[in-house]
Amino acid sequence: MKWIGKGKRGAETDHAAGNGQPEQRAARSGPALNGREVEPDRKRGAERESGGEAEKRGTAEGTEAAKEARRRRRQRREIRSFFLRLVFLLVFLYLLFFVLFAVRPMPNEDMKPRISAGDLLLCYRLEKRYYPNDVVILRKDGRDYVARIAALPGDEVDIPEEGGLRINGNTVMESEIYYPTRSYDSDRVSYPVRLGADEYFLLCDYRNGAKDSRFYGVVKRAELGGKVITILRRSNL
Repeated sequence: MKWIGKGKRGAETDHAAGNGQPEQRAARSGPALNGREVEPDRKRGAERESGGEAEKRGTAEGTEAAKEARRRRRQRREIRSFFLRLVFLLVFLYLLFFVLFAVRPMPNEDMKPRISAGDLLLCYRLEKRYYPNDVVILRKDGRDYVARIAALPGDEVDIPEEGGLRINGNTVMESEIYYPTRSYDSDRVSYPVRLGADEYFLLCDYRNGAKDSRFYGVVKRAELGGKVITILRRSNL
């Protein structure tokens, strides 16, 4: 019986001692575990910081690349727009001066005093109908001429020996013509002359020696290059 009692006390003592050892081991192992946990946290923080800097650098590089791409696209648009405007300007000038209008210099004094040699004539090429006294440009026998329409298709033109101009039997009074109208010795026209459906009779203002229908004959509609609409005198340039 005594042994049994002693055994109980011994067991209690041993149990108490046993309970103290784990607490001591836990106490000794606590700081070491905390130290091992701190080091990975520091490494992860450093990695996050380095990753954030790399991300910032990547974002900055991406922004610069995007700006450069936008700049290049803008340059390409500007170049394309420039060439489109240039093509439009060339087409406009071609239509203006080779289809609609023409600029011709007055080659001689045949139209003085109203038009002098060297004056620039702005002509409208697409004229549909011509009337008496219209100043026109024409190309006849490979040469350019400037003259005034005196008679229209269907008219009868006569220049008598004593001078003067008759259209359909009526004498034309020309107050601004300073020289009498006389016929030339030419085999291209004989008076009176009846104009055809597309023929015109042209006279220059300077009637003394000027080359007009008295010299090269009647003019076909297709030979007319346009109507003079204004005169750009050299003194105004």
